[in-house]
Amino acid sequence: MEKEKKSPVSDVGAWGMNIVSSVGIIMANKQLMSPHGFAFGFATTLTGFHFSVTALVGLVSNATGYSASKHVPLWELVWFSLVANASITGMNLSLMLNSVGFYQISKLSMIPVVCMMEWIIHGKHFSREVKMAVAVVVVGVGICTVTDVKVNAKGFLCACVAILCTSLQQISIGSLQKKYSIGSFELLSKTAPIQALSLLVLGPFVDYFLTGKLLSEYKFSSGAFFFILLSCSLAVFCNISQYLCIGRFSAVSFQVLGHMKTVCVLTLGWLLFDSQLTFKNLLGMALAVLGMIVYSWAVEAEKQPKILPSTRDNLSEEDLKPLKEGIAESPLKDTELGESKV
Repeated sequence: MEKEKKSPVSDVGAWGMNIVSSVGIIMANKQLMSPHGFAFGFATTLTGFHFSVTALVGLVSNATGYSASKHVPLWELVWFSLVANASITGMNLSLMLNSVGFYQISKLSMIPVVCMMEWIIHGKHFSREVKMAVAVVVVGVGICTVTDVKVNAKGFLCACVAILCTSLQQISIGSLQKKYSIGSFELLSKTAPIQALSLLVLGPFVDYFLTGKLLSEYKFSSGAFFFILLSCSLAVFCNISQYLCIGRFSAVSFQVLGHMKTVCVLTLGWLLFDSQLTFKNLLGMALAVLGMIVYSWAVEAEKQPKILPSTRDNLSEEDLKPLKEGIAESPLKDTELGESKV
């Protein structure tokens, strides 16, 4: 997968933007959707609001000439948007139908699924060190997040759809950027309007199925409006940074290092919302961070060019003997004068 060639500083900036905006939007949505907050339980419709604001930012950017618009076939944009929307809907349904423990396991399983799909679609292979690091991250995040595990047939099906669609979406982001030589923000500005339109049309029906409540029945307050605007603003940075990170690195790296957000959310939940932080949580977080460090090292090690031993080192003394004799017997020739020197 081709990466966006930027400086290491901008790479760190892209990851930083993704972590800060992702954690920020989780905190804002927690306050907005919590029964103790503003009880806005229309998650799919809220995602439609997110992509509407993102599409508006992309439209303004193109109109002012800040970003150039390159041609991408409409059918590919529609296909990608359908996969992305199926990912969002599948995640919401999985969370509703399954226990929190199984929901976390389904999210963790995206890392090996992405690896498998990268191997099937792009023929990509991973070193033993990378596989071990991925395993450590999965175990660490699993220890600190997975609690009770209950699943049913419908919930399992929704989780499978969500895992496959999310993995395919993240791989497709990099593939489309490489195929059409298009930047992260340009691609996002093309797909956001399609996702916004479809989610705003279908979102209220999905939310009604999930909650049994209509959006028209919700009583908006100034506080709810503020947190909806805050959530939408953070979503713009979250969407842009997601496309940036996958364009620069890979879907696997995005999944692995993205679990740093889980560690941050657990820590902020303990600091801001009086959530419990047990020894089990701390152990899992330590393992997850260790796995991320090892993964970063392993990926960098794979990038280093392998130095092949010289041809001379591979030849035995018997192989070299005829060459030495040939050099000793043949006269040296001056290339400029064409004269032999004996």
